[in-house]
Amino acid sequence: MLNRVLGGQRRRFDELTEAEILALAISAEEDDARIYAAYADMLRDEFPASAKIFDGMRDEENEHRGMLIEMFKKKFGDNIPLVRREHVKGFLERKPFWLMKNLPLETIRQQAWEMEEAAQNFYLEALKRTKDANIRKLLGDLALAEQHHKNAADDLTDEHLGEDALEEEDKQKHRKFVLTYVQPGLAGLMDGSVSTLAPIFAAAFATHSTWETFLVGLAASIGAGISMGFTEAASDDGKLTGRGSPIKRGFASGIMTTIGGLGHALPYLIADFWTATVTAIIVVFIELWVIAYIQNRYMDTPFWRAVLQVVFGGSLVFAAGILIGNA
Repeated sequence: MLNRVLGGQRRRFDELTEAEILALAISAEEDDARIYAAYADMLRDEFPASAKIFDGMRDEENEHRGMLIEMFKKKFGDNIPLVRREHVKGFLERKPFWLMKNLPLETIRQQAWEMEEAAQNFYLEALKRTKDANIRKLLGDLALAEQHHKNAADDLTDEHLGEDALEEEDKQKHRKFVLTYVQPGLAGLMDGSVSTLAPIFAAAFATHSTWETFLVGLAASIGAGISMGFTEAASDDGKLTGRGSPIKRGFASGIMTTIGGLGHALPYLIADFWTATVTAIIVVFIELWVIAYIQNRYMDTPFWRAVLQVVFGGSLVFAAGILIGNA
């Protein structure tokens, strides 16, 4: 059987013997314990309280593994065959850990619940395939344990994550989000929205051609996006400032810069000049107020100060573009 498994022929679960089922359960518990340990190590520096949750989950999986090994040795001896999830058809495989890095904390907690759900289903199915009374009792106990362990994260949260810890972790997540995405994205949106106002509206009133104005806006937006993206990515590597990945920040800044400029360039795809211009002016008005809101929402800037900085400043650039275009 083992040669067939390792040779690439995946077995159906209902073809496994009792010894193979126990061997599969042992390897599955080992895998889950390693995943929980990796999660704990990954979270320990930034979210120490959540790391304790996964330390507890790891300990539970190791306890299950020990119980399964003892049962296997009692029934079948010391030579445990290598049977893993990927050897069995229909068995839920775990993603490599490197594909699970940088996941949001709540996503990781959700995955822990899903792992326990899958483990419970496995033990319930395994229970149907065994006849030995002692093995059935162990599998039944483990199935019952997994049912309770689906709520283990909540139970451990009560133990390790009091209101103060949860509040602190929420603050840490908010800070990281702001540093990595909001700040560079907002800077890009402001640059794209404001810096492109003058060239777009200058081109519009100088040429009265909607297509030429759109091309100027498109070039200005993309050029500004590329420039802002590379500038942000090269500003620092995030290791000392804690601002996160320079690639993520660069993309956030570059994409939002381009979007900021395209917002009032796209209306010039409308053939009628004044319809396009009025639409673009409305878009500019909305853009500037959205930026002011974001500054107030995520950067804790007093709303009216944000309005003064963004709306008033943007209006001056907008007016400059119209004056230059009419010169």
